[in-house]
Amino acid sequence: MKAAWNGYVTAPVIGALWCAVIAVTVAVAMSFATGAPFRPSWLALSWGAAAGFSALYGALVLWGAAAALLVAGLLGFGPMLSGDGAGLAAQLVGHGGVALFTALGLAKMCEELRPGPATRHEFEEAVIRFLTGFGYIFFTAIVVIPFYVMVMTSLKNQAALMANPLDFSLDLTRRWHLFDSYVELLTQYNFGSYLWTSFYVSVLTVVITLAFAIPGAYAVARLRFRGQALMSRSVLLIYMVPMIVLALPIYIAFSMAGLRNTIFGIVLIYPVTTIPVALYMLQGYFRGLPAEIEEAGLMDGLSRLKVIWKITLPLSLPALASVSLYVFMIAWNEFLLAFMLLDDPGKFTLTRGIASLNSSEVPRQHLMAGAVIATVPIMAIFLGLERFMTKGLTAGSVKG
Repeated sequence: MKAAWNGYVTAPVIGALWCAVIAVTVAVAMSFATGAPFRPSWLALSWGAAAGFSALYGALVLWGAAAALLVAGLLGFGPMLSGDGAGLAAQLVGHGGVALFTALGLAKMCEELRPGPATRHEFEEAVIRFLTGFGYIFFTAIVVIPFYVMVMTSLKNQAALMANPLDFSLDLTRRWHLFDSYVELLTQYNFGSYLWTSFYVSVLTVVITLAFAIPGAYAVARLRFRGQALMSRSVLLIYMVPMIVLALPIYIAFSMAGLRNTIFGIVLIYPVTTIPVALYMLQGYFRGLPAEIEEAGLMDGLSRLKVIWKITLPLSLPALASVSLYVFMIAWNEFLLAFMLLDDPGKFTLTRGIASLNSSEVPRQHLMAGAVIATVPIMAIFLGLERFMTKGLTAGSVKG
C-alpha cells in the first residue's frame, strides 16, 4: 500500500478513473439531450492518466492537458467518441464538457499531491475526494436519469415514439403541444379525480394517524403502566410481516364487511400501516422533552390532556410536521392496497389510476405523464418541507 503513496502513482490512477467517469457521464447526458450517438472510449483511461500526471505540476499544465483533451475529442481519438449524427455544436459542448469537468475534478482531487513521495494524509485526501465526486455523480444519475426519461417521454407524441423510442431529446417546435399528454390525461382519463382522491385520502390518513399516534406515543413515553416496555419495543413488529402476506386476509375481510371498492375502506386501512411508524417516531421525541415543564403545568392545575394540548404539542411541532409529511408520502404513494381493494375507476387513487394506464390500448406517453403528475407534487412538498422533516427526525435523539 505504501508504494501507492506517491504522487507519480496516485495522481495518474485517480486521473484515469476520473476521466473515465466523466466520459461516461457526459456521453450519457449528451445522448439523452441531443439524440446523437456519443459513447465513452477506452482511451479515457490513458488521457485521464496523462491529465492526472499533469495535475502534479500546477494549474497551467493541467489546463494545457484539458485543451489537449478537447482537441483530441474533436479529432476522434479523445476520451469520448461522437458518431456521424452529432453536429459541430454538440461535439464542442460534449468534448468541452469532458475536458472541463476532468480538469476541475483533478485540480481539486490532486490539490495536495506533489511529485514524488506523498504522506498518508495526502494520499487518503486524494482518494476520499475522488470517491466523493464519484458518489455525487453516481447517485445523482440514479435519481435524475429515470426522471429525465419519464419527463421527456411524456412530452412526445405517438409518432415520435414509434420512430425512435430511445430518442429523449426535446422538439421545441411543437410548443404548447408538448403538453398534449397532460391535457388528455386530465380531460379524457379522469386524472383530476384521481389527484383529488389521493389528496384527501392522504390528508385523512395523516389526521387519523396523528389522532391515534399522539396519545399512544405520549402514554408510552411518559406514563407508567404494566407492559409499557414491551409495547414500546414491539410497536414496529407489524413491519416484520410483509403487506403481501396480509393482502389476502384483508381482501376477504373487506369483501365480507362490504368495505371493498369504497373510499371509506381505504381510509380505514391506510392508518393501520402508518400508525406504528408514527408511534415510534413520536415516542422518541416526547422522551426528549423535559418532564419538568409538564410537571409544572400539572402543579398549576392543568389536567393531563391540557398539558398535552398546551405544552407538549406546541413543543413538538417539528416532530409533528415530519411525521405528517412522512405519513402523507406513504399514503400518497401506496399502491398494493389500492390496487387490491378498488375496482371502480371513479374511486381510484392516483397510483391505482396510473396502473390502469399500463395497457397496450393507452399510449406510453400518457403513462409517463401520469407518473410525472404523481411524482412532482410529492417531490415539491418534500423539498419545500425537508428542513422540518430533518429537524423533527433528529430532535429528541439526544437528551439535553
